[in-house]
Amino acid sequence: MGLQALFFYLFAFVAVASAFMVISARNPVHSVLFLIVVFFNAAGLFLLTGAEFIAMILLVVYIGAVAVLFLFVVMMLDVDFAELKAGVLQYAPVGMLVGLVVAAELILVVGSSVLSPEAANSITMPIPNPAERSNTAALGDVLYTHYVYYFQIAGLVLLVAMIGAIVLTLRHRQNIKRQDISRQVARTPETAVEVVKVKSGQGL
Repeated sequence: MGLQALFFYLFAFVAVASAFMVISARNPVHSVLFLIVVFFNAAGLFLLTGAEFIAMILLVVYIGAVAVLFLFVVMMLDVDFAELKAGVLQYAPVGMLVGLVVAAELILVVGSSVLSPEAANSITMPIPNPAERSNTAALGDVLYTHYVYYFQIAGLVLLVAMIGAIVLTLRHRQNIKRQDISRQVARTPETAVEVVKVKSGQGL
């Protein structure tokens, strides 16, 4: 067994074990920490395949931003996880259906690569002068030319998801004095100043 194969099995085993701990850990903070471990090992697998740019993006974006954001949200918000887990059984059939669909897709992908190894070569996109171009430049050429519309649609979906999350979690508190700009602009001296005549000796 070569050194590359040894590191592959090491990264793959730790990633699968950590992914299992993400869904089985009782403490949500521990789940996020195990998720960070999964991202680290996935980045190692990308490095073994020669995709160093994707590995670096995985470290910078997912670990440096997304996972840390998850950790801060879990630690700062007072979420009753016992109440959230109480109704999880009613969604079990839908979850099993989605799991079966994903498993069938994985079986089809792995089975097609095993039964017909030439299938992977038939769907690859040729890159001009691959020896003179880095992985980052080749990825940018493919992403921003042939798949630019799909890239924009993916960004739009993420934007809609972000706006939806903000709308769902934004709650206006009652009995809080808020600024009304249109009402302030429409004020007149008659409505802004109130002259009160106070009798002598009575005060306000």
